Amino acid sequence: MKLGVLFYAVICCFALASAAVAARDITALRQADMKAIAAATKTIAGMFKEPATYSSAEFEWAADTIRDKSGEVLIGYFAAEAADPKSKAKPNIVEERERFDRLANDLKVYATALDAAADKNPAAMTDSMRMKPGESMGGGPLGTHVKNGAQLSSIPAEHAFHLMLQTCTTCHSRFRMD
Repeated sequence: MKLGVLFYAVICCFALASAAVAARDITALRQADMKAIAAATKTIAGMFKEPATYSSAEFEWAADTIRDKSGEVLIGYFAAEAADPKSKAKPNIVEERERFDRLANDLKVYATALDAAADKNPAAMTDSMRMKPGESMGGGPLGTHVKNGAQLSSIPAEHAFHLMLQTCTTCHSRFRMD
């Protein structure tokens, strides 16, 4: 009987220790993915800043990196509250699950649109990828918030990129400490 209780106590301690390690592992994974998203975003931003540096393969790689690390992947990283002192995530993600999930999915939608733009423009960054002078950039009252894929495919890739950046900013201001 004592051996059974001791065995149960050891298993419980192991489970708690494993949960703590898993929380740190998830934090490390999501931080690595966020850094990869940031690097990919810088790659795309650099090409919009200097269109002569455009490479459809690099643009597509960057868009795919963002797409593959957003949506359900990002949602999964925050599926449960994981208190980790290394994390910069606010606890309100759990309380505002729908809003967080929508932002994570929006990020994926915009990245997918950028991937499509790279496919359509294999040789050079064309004028159709660029925003026109005076075109609203944001999703606020004067800008465009894209509601579906058809609408998204009708706007320039640069506009989709700005909407993606706005999604990142909105998420970080709402759900990240700093």
